[in-house]
Amino acid sequence: MTSIAYALGQGGAAGGQQPGGYSSFIPLILMFVIFYFLLIRPQQKKTKEHREMISNIKKGDRIITSGGILGRVTAVGETTMTVEIADKVRVKLARSNVATLVASASSQAQKSKSSKKGSGKSK
Repeated sequence: MTSIAYALGQGGAAGGQQPGGYSSFIPLILMFVIFYFLLIRPQQKKTKEHREMISNIKKGDRIITSGGILGRVTAVGETTMTVEIADKVRVKLARSNVATLVASASSQAQKSKSSKKGSGKSK
């Protein structure tokens, strides 16, 4: 009778080995590494790029807000900016509400210079 109680106290399985303490954590660690490289790291990179884009916005840039409004930046402050969304219609909004930069003022100036050069020679 004591041999049965002793066998049940050992886990009940004859000849079976219990896994070590660290080996049971290996799948959990691997899952965390996969989640880090597939989800967390790309999101951090995207957030960093968005933060840089917001900090580089200047007067004359064309932007799209997170609400989907397209406009031209007329004034820039530390935390807010003024955006002209129609003729003589200006809206003040937080810098964090900018979703994308459509065209910067410098790229618009380059386009207008190149179009003026090409329009002078029509023959």
